[in-house]
Amino acid sequence: MNVAQILSTLAVLGLATLRENLVLARLVNRQYESAITGATRGSTINIVVPSAVVAVNVTPAAVPPATAATTPSVVPITLTEWMEAPFTLTDFDLARVQRGVIPMEAAEAVKALANAIEAFLWTKATFYGFAGTPGTTPFATDLSAYLSARNIANKQLVPMDPRFMIINPDAEANALGLRAFQDASFRGDTDGIINGQIGRKLGALWIMSQLVPTQDDGTQNGAYVTNGVQALGVKALNIKTGAGTIAAGAIFTIAGDTQTYAVQAAANAGGTQTISIEPGLKVATTDGLAITFKNPFAKNLLVHRDGLGFAMAPLMETVISDKLVDMQPITDAESGLSIRVELTREHKRWRWSFDAMWGATLVRPEFGVNVAG
Repeated sequence: MNVAQILSTLAVLGLATLRENLVLARLVNRQYESAITGATRGSTINIVVPSAVVAVNVTPAAVPPATAATTPSVVPITLTEWMEAPFTLTDFDLARVQRGVIPMEAAEAVKALANAIEAFLWTKATFYGFAGTPGTTPFATDLSAYLSARNIANKQLVPMDPRFMIINPDAEANALGLRAFQDASFRGDTDGIINGQIGRKLGALWIMSQLVPTQDDGTQNGAYVTNGVQALGVKALNIKTGAGTIAAGAIFTIAGDTQTYAVQAAANAGGTQTISIEPGLKVATTDGLAITFKNPFAKNLLVHRDGLGFAMAPLMETVISDKLVDMQPITDAESGLSIRVELTREHKRWRWSFDAMWGATLVRPEFGVNVAG
C-alpha cells in the first residue's frame, strides 16, 4: 500500500469537499493570508482600515500648504482556531481512495471542519445594519426586505461591488417563488427555472447557505435604559437595570434615535455596566432612555466582501519519525484554503484526521446589513 499516495489523494479530495461546503468563508476578504509569518495558534496579522480624506480648495502660493494627517485604524486577525476532525478508514475505504473516491467518513470529517469554520465566521458578523421583520421569513410576496437592506447599505456607503446576499433555505424558497426571479423577462436569463439558482440580481450575488444562524438577544429579563449622559460617537454604552445576558450581535435601538446598533461582545445584563457597540452613538443620550432589543431573527445577510477578514494558515509537515506518523498538508492555489491530513497508529487501528487553523474578525461593521427572517 502506497501510504504517501493515499495521503496526497485524500488531501486533494478533502480540499475539494471543503471548498464545496463553505459559503461565507469563500466570499469574505482573504487577501491578508500572505502576511501570515507562522502557522501557530495566536499568530496575528494587522489589517489597515483607511481614514477619511477631505478634499480642499487649491490656492496657489509660494509655500505649499500643510497636508492634513491621516489616522488609519488597525484591525488584527488572530489565528485563534485550530480544530481537527478524526476518523478511521477500513481497507475497503483505502482502496476507494486509491481510485480517487473520498469515503463517506472522510467526507463527513471535512464537512465537520467546514461547518466549524462557517459557524465561527458567523459569530464575527456583528453588523449593525438591519432590515426586515424578526420571525417573518422575507420574500414571501415581494423583495421589499432586500430593497430596504440595499437602501441601508447605500446610506452606510457600502461599495457597490462585490455585494452578496446570503439567505437561509426558507428565504430562498420564498425568493424562488417570486416572478421577479422566475420569469426570464424579469431576470434576463433562465437560471431561476432550470438550475434553481437566483444568481446575481439587483446588485448582489444571491447565495443560499444552510448554516445561516439565528441571532438571539441573550437571556434578557427586565427593562434596559441608558445610564447617564453619553456623547455623540461613544462606542462604550453605559446601561443599567435588567438581568440575564446580552448576546454578541444583538440589535437594539435607543429611544429618540432611529439608528440600529449591534452589540459587539456578549455581556451580563444585570445592574450597571458598559457594552461595546457599533456604530458609535448617532445621537447623544440622556439618562434613562429606553433600550429596545430586536426579537431573535434568522440572520440573512447583505454583505460586502471587505466586511469580514478571514485567514487560514498552511499547517506544517512536522514528522519526527516516519514510524510514528504520516501527514500531508495542502493549500488550494485558487481559494487559498489550507488543510492537513494526518495518519497515526492507535491500538490495533489507524487513525486519520483532517485539521485546519484559521482566524477571522469584523473589519468594517458598516459593510453588512442583517435581513431578518
